[in-house]
Amino acid sequence: MSNPRHTIFWMVVYLGVVTAVCGLLYEPLKGAFFANWVFNLLIFCVLLIGVIITFRQVLILKPELEWIKVFRTGQTGLSVAQEPRLLKPLAKNLDSHVKHDRFTMSALSLRTVLDGIRSRLDESREISRYMIGLLVFLGLLGTFWGLLGTIDAVGTVIGGLELGNRDFAKVFSELKAGLMGPLSGMGTAFSSSLFGLGGSLVLGFLDIQAGHAQNRFYDGLEEWLSGVTHLIDAPASLEEAQMSGVDAQKNELTRLVSELIRENKALRDQLEMKGPEQG
Repeated sequence: MSNPRHTIFWMVVYLGVVTAVCGLLYEPLKGAFFANWVFNLLIFCVLLIGVIITFRQVLILKPELEWIKVFRTGQTGLSVAQEPRLLKPLAKNLDSHVKHDRFTMSALSLRTVLDGIRSRLDESREISRYMIGLLVFLGLLGTFWGLLGTIDAVGTVIGGLELGNRDFAKVFSELKAGLMGPLSGMGTAFSSSLFGLGGSLVLGFLDIQAGHAQNRFYDGLEEWLSGVTHLIDAPASLEEAQMSGVDAQKNELTRLVSELIRENKALRDQLEMKGPEQG
């Protein structure tokens, strides 16, 4: 099975590249950040939490691989307290008395176990996907917040324009000073969009890498179980199980009767052969 350390390596490399790019663009990003530092700080906090969750999705695969390694090598010490989280459906179907190189499981049970593991893997990725959508939402929310401020500032500037007999240069200076408010609102809007969409892009790539690691883990697990599991047909219901038991008893009874008939025939043949010899 694939080692998750390779995925962690590439995720760290990607974060290093992103950090280097942000370092080169430090001055412009600094100005954009402080244009709306409340929303942008919230976006960075959500991004940090999403990165931690994404790394955790990959790191939790390591104990599962260790459990499989211990089970395949036949080492002792597999107890209920040491059961893995993702492979709990499989651990419940196996015990210490099972042969580690070969064990029996019905096709229905194998599919149920694999579906349970797949659902657990998908469930672990729901939070990271929500974080990606949350980053986009916060970016749009900051944009609309900044646009509302821009509209209010523009309205204030227009309402304060009174030419009359005033000097045109003085009116233009007041208009120029009044436009700083709308421009500040535009900076608030676009800076939030910048960091929200950029954060979703970074977290989206990390989520893709985590998904690839989980898919490789699942594919390796499926190949291992398919290779070492001796599949048997399991009855679909209690009635089918009872009918299977009755059929087995009938077959056993038929076999015993056939053996008895063969023994009687052989004994009769032996008696018939001894009769002429004695005569």
